[in-house]
Amino acid sequence: MAKHNEGAQFVRWFGPLLDALRKLGDSGSPDEVTEQIAAAQQLSDDVLNELTSSGQPRFKNQVAWARFYLTKEGLLDSSKRGVWALTERGRNTTLTYKQAHDIFRRWVAIFQERRKAKEALAEPLEERLAEENGEPANDYRADVLEILRSLPPAGFERLAQRLLREAGFIHVEVTGKSNDGGIDGFGTLVINPLVSFKVLFQCKRYANSVTPSLVRDFRGAMVGRADKGIIITTGTFTAEARREASRDGAPPIELVDSEKLIDMLANLELGLKPITTYEVEERFFDEFRA
Repeated sequence: MAKHNEGAQFVRWFGPLLDALRKLGDSGSPDEVTEQIAAAQQLSDDVLNELTSSGQPRFKNQVAWARFYLTKEGLLDSSKRGVWALTERGRNTTLTYKQAHDIFRRWVAIFQERRKAKEALAEPLEERLAEENGEPANDYRADVLEILRSLPPAGFERLAQRLLREAGFIHVEVTGKSNDGGIDGFGTLVINPLVSFKVLFQCKRYANSVTPSLVRDFRGAMVGRADKGIIITTGTFTAEARREASRDGAPPIELVDSEKLIDMLANLELGLKPITTYEVEERFFDEFRA
């Protein structure tokens, strides 16, 4: 077991995360929360674009780990439905950096005590990771990402085709053309019996970040051919690329980075088989110990 990094960088986001959720009305999606924190803290594009050693956005990774500890502390709920929400206690709590660090150290101590009481292999994975350094070195997401990036271009395009079909698109086709203006395929999303629209998609097996110039080029190739576009990548999107994708007055482009891609595979159970287990919540039993 590696020694825990006492100066874990995600501790600084404990307070801003609570503040962001209050600004959003006590709940929000992970993207909404990180965008709110970034705006409130006036984070630079350099910070937002920084990646971890596994190629994930470092800032989002740190905020996710902040959420892990705040959930353990009872300040956020433990919903796994893609929405982060404050508990009643969380609504009325503000944290200084020292208070945040105290929470972090207390839970590290709790994890260490629990580990002493049982075999390490029986310990919940998230606790073993949290007790180390907050960035899992070899969890299932890293394994899937490695597989995705190793796929041949045609294979990744077929995977995107399957993913869109499973997500409700019809008539999904891969163009298989190398000079089609960056368009790798198209499909139709049916909203209801009276409303549907054509969507073009582009696949990028990147280990790095997609830039705004690629988004602009893709939008140019879309003109007159579709109502909406999707860029799917095994990498990330720079902050500038995200702004370009949602620019006012321009056709909208949905961005699917590696995190969202793996989430979709998990939700649709494509290549990922869920395993159910249980973690003991000591807090529940505390009132009965009194």
